[in-house]
Amino acid sequence: MKEMELYKLWLENATEDPDLIAELKSIEGKEEEIKDRFYRDMEFGTAGLRGVIGAGTFRLNIYTIRQATQGLSDYVNGAFENASVAIAYDSRIKSDVFAKEAARVLAGNGIKAYLYSELMPTPMLSWAVRHLGCKAGIVVTASHNPSKYNGYKAYGADGCQMTTESADIVYAAIQKTPMFGGAKLADFDEALRSGMIEYIGQDVIDAYLDEVQKQQVHPEVTPVSGLKVVYTPLNGTGNKPVREILRRVGISDVTVVPEQEYPDGNFPTCPFPNPEIKEALAKGLELCKTVKPDLLLATDPDCDRVGIAVPDPDGNYVLFSGNEVGALLLEYICKERIALGTMPERPVAIKSIVTTEIASAIAREYGVELRNVLTGFKFIGEQIGYLEAAGEADRYILGFEESYGYLAGSYVRDKDAVVGSMMICDMAAFYRSKGISLLEAREALYKKYGNYCHSIGNFVCEGAAGMAEMAEIMRKVHAEPFKEIAGFRVVGLADYEKRTDTDLNTGAETPIDLPKSDVLQFRLENGSSVILRPSGTEPKIKGYYTAIAPTHDEAQALCSKIAADFKAKLGF
Repeated sequence: MKEMELYKLWLENATEDPDLIAELKSIEGKEEEIKDRFYRDMEFGTAGLRGVIGAGTFRLNIYTIRQATQGLSDYVNGAFENASVAIAYDSRIKSDVFAKEAARVLAGNGIKAYLYSELMPTPMLSWAVRHLGCKAGIVVTASHNPSKYNGYKAYGADGCQMTTESADIVYAAIQKTPMFGGAKLADFDEALRSGMIEYIGQDVIDAYLDEVQKQQVHPEVTPVSGLKVVYTPLNGTGNKPVREILRRVGISDVTVVPEQEYPDGNFPTCPFPNPEIKEALAKGLELCKTVKPDLLLATDPDCDRVGIAVPDPDGNYVLFSGNEVGALLLEYICKERIALGTMPERPVAIKSIVTTEIASAIAREYGVELRNVLTGFKFIGEQIGYLEAAGEADRYILGFEESYGYLAGSYVRDKDAVVGSMMICDMAAFYRSKGISLLEAREALYKKYGNYCHSIGNFVCEGAAGMAEMAEIMRKVHAEPFKEIAGFRVVGLADYEKRTDTDLNTGAETPIDLPKSDVLQFRLENGSSVILRPSGTEPKIKGYYTAIAPTHDEAQALCSKIAADFKAKLGF
């Protein structure tokens, strides 16, 4: 069906949401506006759906949510009997509405829906799936995207984001479901009375927090450490659980950024509510000038990522990268658990392929098996599942990604900023008790293992032509890989699509024992590297740059040089 025909169909049928009709009427006669909303359907993948909120087949609205949930219901009913599904949602615009619509569709298909009664972090959805014995889970969130976005992430019975195979089955079912009238709908209040929809109780929340608290390394230190914290949930879901876990472990001096304390899907003080971005922390950094804390913590809207800033000797606050925090946590957990005698036999840590290689040096130092997986925390969760299946879940000590995602403990299968916040505070409190700042701990890490510098380039491909542009760029680089970057010869090429790693000095090829993925890694003659991959959730290609040098300043300068040349080579 052509865009104009779809537009007219929606004008006639999308009447349950007045906002959609108003939007459709406002774009009457505007061909490009209409095309952008109707030129394609939303695709359901392992990350579910993510897109702009609004009217159309290529937007998030109650109709695309219903259609997706009908597809998920068909999958669940085809694979299981007497199944249940857990649902969580964040602070974004219409998240609560979309969550209730999903519950209505599940109930309409004879599937019990467990729904949190208020907004909750994404990891608490992963927890609820496993704790309640559900066969799937849904969380309505667009993570750290700008306010115009929302999303719908689906989880399997293992608490991980849905696998490719399962997502393909769901997507096939979605494509067979008519947009209007295709989803089976229960009345929400009636389903609540009959028990087909049930609110998740405080006991489930408390049990989750109990598991988080168990991951502490030095519980005896935090109550007496005097650690002072400024915290911002960035108007998202972290406010209650993060403050509660800090209270439980004895960190009482916590000041919350007032402008960002309460849920607000418009994110009025941070258009990009991503703790990776300095601008998102501006209000927190401003408050730090007066409060003068030991630590600034910031969690993203669905509270699965956490960023930090710490004071330097001049009283300025320095942001740490996800790679640096992950490396510090790995060093801290390894060193202190060995000292305490709580380290398991044959410990395992897990990171993504785009995450810092300083982790390899730390793992070698402490006799830890380090597993590398594809980007996406579900692959870390999958490895935890393998350990659990072998009766060895206790071997797992930490998983982390450069994108500010951390998980200590196997109780959930997704990155968790609640435990991340607690572990960072536990580490900071312990070092404080020894007279060591986190800045000094970072310098000691680099002195011990080398100066690693990392940066990320985001190459945005917006609009209807964006996806095609991304695909064409990746096709060209796969077909004709760069032979040098920033004047340094490429000596190794890992092509995760071909699943081969080639030594360009000898021509020797080594198979890559990971699933096929659209990723290229260039290893340079000076030990630096560049990784290129399209984002799985946003319309952009990402470049990951690593430089290693004798000093931190030299590493930063080299990293900037590599990034600038690679950007030019891509044509941005």
